Amino acid sequence: MQPKTGKYFLPAFFLGLCAFSGIHVAAQEDHPNIHIQVNMVQLNVAVTDGKGNYITGLRPEDFEVTEDGIPEKLAIFTEGHESVPLTTGQPHPGIKVAEQGTTSMQAGGLTPASSNEALGSLVAGANVFILFDTSNYMYRGFVFAQDAIADFVRSLETADKIAFYSYSRDLYRAAPLTADRSQILRAVRTTVAGDDAALYNTLLLTLKDAATYTGKKVVVVFSNGPDSLSVVPPEDVAELAQSVGVSVYMISTQQAKIEPVSSAVFERMTAATGGKAYFAKTWKDEKVAFAAIRDDLGHLYSLNYYPQPNPNRGWRTIKVRLLGDRLRKYQVRTRNGYRPQLNQMQNTSARSAQLSNTP
Repeated sequence: MQPKTGKYFLPAFFLGLCAFSGIHVAAQEDHPNIHIQVNMVQLNVAVTDGKGNYITGLRPEDFEVTEDGIPEKLAIFTEGHESVPLTTGQPHPGIKVAEQGTTSMQAGGLTPASSNEALGSLVAGANVFILFDTSNYMYRGFVFAQDAIADFVRSLETADKIAFYSYSRDLYRAAPLTADRSQILRAVRTTVAGDDAALYNTLLLTLKDAATYTGKKVVVVFSNGPDSLSVVPPEDVAELAQSVGVSVYMISTQQAKIEPVSSAVFERMTAATGGKAYFAKTWKDEKVAFAAIRDDLGHLYSLNYYPQPNPNRGWRTIKVRLLGDRLRKYQVRTRNGYRPQLNQMQNTSARSAQLSNTP
């Protein structure tokens, strides 16, 4: 999703989120110095065939990453939760097609796939933030949703930590990021219904929390209706998610599709961050959607690089493509760019020193 600017654009949300080492841009003595701060960029990349099956067994040399057209050199490469050494001359282990666990996306919604193999714990080392819609759109089927979320939490056995937030008008941090699964489950079970929904406001706050952590970060949103209260547009939320490297997944029921604007926004936002949007036929299908997300996370490649020198202080476009004729038929899904974090500091020139010494 290419970022948009307008009256809702909130640059303050993108300032000072992390400590970075990066590029210094000198300014004239009469103006503040501007520092463009960029740390290692992490990309979560899914590779699938035309049927949506995951492609495994790819190597670092099978990928090409560019930022504003500048080739980037990978520093860390991970498939699933297995790191692959970045050395040359290694034999290719062979490309494999992995079926989508117990779920697949078919026309009209989520249905069981042909494979009955149980999904393993496939999000090793990830920090997972769950954001649960408790607005008045959720009054029907509230208990079903809690059951689905509880099962999802139990399945994340090797995830590093999990946070559980809920929202209606405001964000409620029911269980901050923790490795204690029992604390998360208690928070899920004690959630109560609220009033109107402010999804984009609360999702932005959740992303700001996630941005303070390193490593693989994922936000899973359960929403069943349109946003009626937010003052932050979804374009700005998507830009923040891309800039801090968080993949956003959304689950909703077919009820949300009655409001086409919301469903279209869900799909655009998740695609821009490298995640997915799922629309289940019934409340019970939410469990299938959670399983699909867990399956997707387990088949992600993690591509990490330190950006080459780049004078662009605005939006930087990322492109990932597969190299070689045998790989061109596969599809790549990841975030499409980010905005470097800006930090304006007062000039430390002689003029500033002189002013500070003035009685």
